[in-house]
Amino acid sequence: MTAEAFQLYGTRAAEPKPVTLRAGALSTELVNGNLRTIRYGGTEVLRAIAYIVRDRDWGTYEPDLTDLAIDQKDDRFSVSYTASCLGPNGSRLGFRATIEGSADGRLVFDVTALPESDFETNRCGFCILHPIAGLAGSPVTVEHTDGGVVETELPDLIDPWQPFKDLRAITHQVRPGVVAQCRMDGDTFEMEDQRNWSDASYKTYVRPLALPWPYVLPARQPLRQTISLQITGDANVPASAAAADPVRVELGKAGSKLPDIGVVIYPEDVEAALADLPMLGRLGPRQLLFHFDPTRGHGLNALRAHARLAAAYPVSTTLECVVACAGDLNAELSDVADMVRRAGLRLDAVAVSPAVDRQSTPPGSAWPACPPLEDVYTAARRAFPDIRLGGGMFSYFTELNRKRVPAHQLDFITHCTCPIVHAADDLSVMQSLEALPFIIRSTRAIFGTKPYRIGPSTIAMRQNPYGGATKNNPQGQRIAMANRDPRHAAQFAAAWTIGYAARVAPAGLEMLTLSSFSGPFGVVAGSGEPLAQGTPRPIFQAIEGLCELAGLTHVSAMTSDETRVLALAGRSVSGKIIVWLANLTSNDVPVDASALGQGNLAMPPYAITRIGYFSEFIT
Repeated sequence: MTAEAFQLYGTRAAEPKPVTLRAGALSTELVNGNLRTIRYGGTEVLRAIAYIVRDRDWGTYEPDLTDLAIDQKDDRFSVSYTASCLGPNGSRLGFRATIEGSADGRLVFDVTALPESDFETNRCGFCILHPIAGLAGSPVTVEHTDGGVVETELPDLIDPWQPFKDLRAITHQVRPGVVAQCRMDGDTFEMEDQRNWSDASYKTYVRPLALPWPYVLPARQPLRQTISLQITGDANVPASAAAADPVRVELGKAGSKLPDIGVVIYPEDVEAALADLPMLGRLGPRQLLFHFDPTRGHGLNALRAHARLAAAYPVSTTLECVVACAGDLNAELSDVADMVRRAGLRLDAVAVSPAVDRQSTPPGSAWPACPPLEDVYTAARRAFPDIRLGGGMFSYFTELNRKRVPAHQLDFITHCTCPIVHAADDLSVMQSLEALPFIIRSTRAIFGTKPYRIGPSTIAMRQNPYGGATKNNPQGQRIAMANRDPRHAAQFAAAWTIGYAARVAPAGLEMLTLSSFSGPFGVVAGSGEPLAQGTPRPIFQAIEGLCELAGLTHVSAMTSDETRVLALAGRSVSGKIIVWLANLTSNDVPVDASALGQGNLAMPPYAITRIGYFSEFIT
């Protein structure tokens, strides 16, 4: 890994290079023994077919592959390998995999697993990912395990539960004249709408969630599963822009105001912000989101720390208050309000959410004991009568979609997202931006025009609703559910952040929070990093740019290839247009910015670029 690559990703660990497999019009990428980006005639058919083994906290094992053999011919390809996963207490799961593809559009992925000893897992088997772009809401044919066939549709709005259960096969139109059927044998499969977690896919997976987990695979009992994909129809590549063509940027109509940009402040990070107020002022957030969690020992001292920062940097403030719900709600929230007054903390709003709602309740699981949300919000309103009250989930849209809050009691709705719940590779993280418009539209479908906030949303996971804890990441790897992610300190995060804001800009959010000031989610480096402590990370420039746009009128900004470049634009009252561009790829991308009066630009990998000019033609 070169120094330049370290600046892009924050780590010297390189992702494994995919091996491209081709058979006529069929192509796919082999990565760590699994298949990604399965295309036919250049069109994506499936996003992935992967054999996944998860631990009891839903962490994904990285199997050791041996005996890898790849045979590539013009009209077919084949792959075989042996793999094993080492579990707790020396338990081990081995499996043998074969993959075969042919020019007639057939692809077969077969795995036989054999536990050497009893092996505990939450999931062991295939996951199949259907893309969402151009496919959401489209017709599909579903075959169930009892042989029944149903003509239905993939969900358009995000389904909180499983749209399809007891699956044996699913058939969809890839493009006019091309149809794909994916058949699943060896176990009972079901589908979940992974847009809930900001994944850009529908996921069909093995073993229904209604069955108990974790479960044990008995020693020396083989488990075989097979995925068969059959694609039929016109194999010619449709006319489209080549990857080397410049990405065109165009502006459209003006819309609502761009949101305030907040930063989340944890009690342990207050001193770093106070020690570098000029840097905080240069960043320019319009809101401070103060995190407060009595279940983790936060009390009067934490609120006093927040009060010092609120006095030193006087902008709008919101208290993100976790409610323990351990006794009398009125007494608990009144105690918090009393401490706020004693601390001298000036607040403009408070957002509250029960502590237990930070944990997810998957399908088939019992909901944890929790007072009715109506009672929680009534107590919060009584304790904080003179400021705005927000609610929702301090975890992710998934939990808000499954436990819908009584919005009539609230002044605003809030939730977060995290792109590394299921996968942490670079491509999946950037593809997660595709799901954000669906999350926005689904939230609006539930809560209408209620004021809406998103964040803190960061690449790293600040809490794990799906297991006992987030994953520690001392080596700076790309790890799902990790509490630190190396890319946050690199150029990758800057591009992801501008891309995130571009995707949610049409929603008319009142606040968007995509970082803290310091710490693992911060815009400045901490101790022990290659950058000197307090030095701005690349994400600083992105957040600073978003702060400059806050409150401006959003101007619709389109690009000819949103998988490579996203654009965000705002207009000031004087007519100045500010446009931010983000290259979402690891390649140099030429950009045609002639519509912005700039001609052609050359954007390096994960670069962000600001363009400012005056225009009288945006209405």
